[in-house]
Amino acid sequence: MEVLPHAPSKEAYRAAMVLSGAGDALGYRNQHWEFCTSGPQIHQELQELGGLGKICAALPDWPVSDDTVLHLATAEALATGKDGELLFQEMARRYVEAMKDMKGRKPGPSSILGTSQLCPGEPGGYRIPFNPSGTGCGAAMRSMCIGLRYPRPSDLKTLVQVSVESGRMTHHHPIGYLGALASALFTSYAAQGLPLECWGSGLLKTLPLALEYVQGGVVESDSNSEAWAYFQEKWERYLSERGVADGQGPAQFPPDYNPTERDAIYKTFSLEGWAGQSGHDAPMIAYDALLGAGDSWEELCGRAMFHGGDSDSTGVIAACCWGLTHGFRGVPEGNHMELEYRGRMVSAADALYRLAWGQMSV
Repeated sequence: MEVLPHAPSKEAYRAAMVLSGAGDALGYRNQHWEFCTSGPQIHQELQELGGLGKICAALPDWPVSDDTVLHLATAEALATGKDGELLFQEMARRYVEAMKDMKGRKPGPSSILGTSQLCPGEPGGYRIPFNPSGTGCGAAMRSMCIGLRYPRPSDLKTLVQVSVESGRMTHHHPIGYLGALASALFTSYAAQGLPLECWGSGLLKTLPLALEYVQGGVVESDSNSEAWAYFQEKWERYLSERGVADGQGPAQFPPDYNPTERDAIYKTFSLEGWAGQSGHDAPMIAYDALLGAGDSWEELCGRAMFHGGDSDSTGVIAACCWGLTHGFRGVPEGNHMELEYRGRMVSAADALYRLAWGQMSV
């Protein structure tokens, strides 16, 4: 087992899982902010609430959304220590079970359809047909913990396989399940301590491994291959715009990158005009926020959780990676200490840490 120069601590894993849930709850605001199309309006309402430091993300006003419920389903499946077919069946079972906990959480149409098609326990019951509309972010928003379970460079092949299989259990379209790969991969990069500026180029270098895996299977490889190019092309364009296509920094942002400007630019990333709604641009906006936020939780929230798009899905991804790097430093306790399902997040983090790193010191 190789030794990484910046192996994370157990506390970092806890911060990754818990702050991911916090990013979800903050971006969601009990449906109100996820479906608000104006970042400036959200920022104004935030100030009227007293600012980020005054928010206590707790029930009943600040529940987690479907994002965290499904992320926990992924994490708790991984925490069983199963692998291969047994793991995929376990994931499918937990996704189906998680859909019973969706009152007021607004799951997406592909998540609803996909879980209805799963038949966990039956041979191949974790696979569903190719879906031309399965382009949403529902796979990306629940897959960060795959990077916690498989954080090492030597885990890359497994990370690719698990993220693709888990993603297409509901989002059987490259735009959808490659979002799961991006979220998992970025989390593994955070665990490795890699510079942010190289994450995007690392994703592009990993896509051929994913294509090889998909084409080598028996699951409608032609349909997947035909729909493959969009995800890569959008990421190539984005990385070029930010000046990090070669994996070097610093990232280049527009001179006045305020909430109004971000709303407009985030829309240019999107598939159909709702920024962060799709598998390619939810991790893209999260990455954009991470590149610009540095070690500031408040800046991260301003960019990833408080914008006029799918703000809980971008927030859940960004906060996981940020927490893994920065821990709870500078995060108001009210943002996470009374979070719904916090205990489950901590337990899952501890289990994933043990599986990934053994009995290393914390």
